[in-house]
Amino acid sequence: MIQQDVQHYMRGGTLQLAALPPLSLYVHLPWCLKKCPYCDFNSHEVADEMPEQRYIDALVADLEASLPLIWGRTVHSIFIGGGTPSLFSPQAIDRLLGALRARLRLEADCEITLEANPGTFEKDRFKAFRSAGVNRLSIGVQSFDDRHLKVLGRVHDRAQAIAAVEEAAQAFDTFNLDIMYALPGQTLENQAQDMRQALALEPPHISIYHLTIEPNTWFAKFPPVVPEEDTAYAMLDQITEITEGAGLQRYEVSAYARPGHRCFHNLNYWQFGDYLGIGAGAHSKLSFAHRVVRQVRYREPKLYMDKALAGNPVAQETEVSRADLPFEFMLNALRLREGFKLQDFADKTGLPFTAIQKGLEEAERKGLIERDFVHARPTERGFDFLNDLQALFLAD
Repeated sequence: MIQQDVQHYMRGGTLQLAALPPLSLYVHLPWCLKKCPYCDFNSHEVADEMPEQRYIDALVADLEASLPLIWGRTVHSIFIGGGTPSLFSPQAIDRLLGALRARLRLEADCEITLEANPGTFEKDRFKAFRSAGVNRLSIGVQSFDDRHLKVLGRVHDRAQAIAAVEEAAQAFDTFNLDIMYALPGQTLENQAQDMRQALALEPPHISIYHLTIEPNTWFAKFPPVVPEEDTAYAMLDQITEITEGAGLQRYEVSAYARPGHRCFHNLNYWQFGDYLGIGAGAHSKLSFAHRVVRQVRYREPKLYMDKALAGNPVAQETEVSRADLPFEFMLNALRLREGFKLQDFADKTGLPFTAIQKGLEEAERKGLIERDFVHARPTERGFDFLNDLQALFLAD
């Protein structure tokens, strides 16, 4: 049980972390209007009325049970994801954020992001989320082409997507657009049109994802015809060229931002920071002086609410082994264009640099990274063959 004495986590172990990394909070709101055929997230279609108040009661109980594990630590960012969190009323989000502020020490300029879909907002709804304390929006547009939106099962159309982004730009100082590429039937020119439309709206940040066919999805059962691999690579090159021409820098494999608009929450994941995840199916990664622990909450919303309100929301907990830590660190850090400081590896894993030395030497020999005595970063080739690069750090 999560409420066990915190001494259980503080006992001696084989790692030695000199200091704890930055801490973020992830909050999962699992409902959506319609399950998209490509989606493998823990999301559930709204059948009747959403149990907003009971679910927030469960989130608060979950957080309270978790507080001993993060006592005294500052939270640098909050990300409310889903599902479609913008289905929750602004009043419910206001109540949630008030409960979080009352129980956590938040950084003065804490980044608070809410995921939103264009099909779930009406005029002034985004402004109401801003009034509740959200200061960054992440909008799941995916495409501005009605044909592709239909194939992807999205509940919005091109006009709604544009209206939502324009509303977000008025309500927020910074926001993020999610775009997908390599879609069924998509050509290079289609994809270029999508990017030109996205950039015409002047977003400060764009996250761009290759459509992948995940197990246990509708697309896995009924696979659509997607562009050839060479075409997908050409699309990614085109995306990078168009975005950088518009003043957005590619700072992570799938993220492009104007100066000052990087997403701290995601950066903390990629830099192997800590995060407490509350909500149905949420994942946590928490560091202690001698160990790194991962937790998973119960997935099914009703079961999660019952368990959380009873004070026991955690379905599974594992300690990350010494052998797995190098790969887990590199899986994240190598996604960043600027790579990582070698000292950060030791600080955030509690392991000596020698644990990754062999992998770094092999990666350098293959032209996948470049490094000096302070930094290691992926080369252009390393970025293009990221899976191959990351695999060099798997435990033998």
